[in-house]
Formats: sequence, C-alpha cells, structure tokens
Amino acid sequence: MMSFAPLWKTMKEKSVSIYALINKHKVSRSMIDKLKHNRNVTLSTVERLCEILDCKVEDVVVYEKDESDTEANT
Repeated sequence: MMSFAPLWKTMKEKSVSIYALINKHKVSRSMIDKLKHNRNVTLSTVERLCEILDCKVEDVVVYEKDESDTEANT
C-alpha cells in the first residue's frame, strides 16, 4: 500500500501547514482527507505536492508491503 507518512514529515521540515495547503495552494479538504487516510490519489496530485514542497516523490509517498495481502495469497 502507498503511505503518505513522508509527506507529513516533509511538510514539517519545510514549515508548510495543512492550512497553507488548503488556503494558499488550493488543495481541497477532501484531498487532505485522502492523504491522511492513505487513500488513492493521482500522480498529478503527487506531482503537485512535490512542486509545492520543492521535493522528490519519495519525500511525499512510500510503498509499504501489505503483509495481510501476502498471507492471503499463500
């Protein structure tokens, strides 16, 4: 599964708040909710976050293997 845990760390390091994403950069509240709950977002959203934060993709999202999927397939 994709995890947006690196996003929150990068935002803290760059001093960019959720408030700034919503009000300054016009990121929707529903998109923030998707990111908080590691739901699917488009690559264009990831690209936009990278532009806003001036960072790399790995500073926004990381792949984490879902162990429950692996156990179900064996």
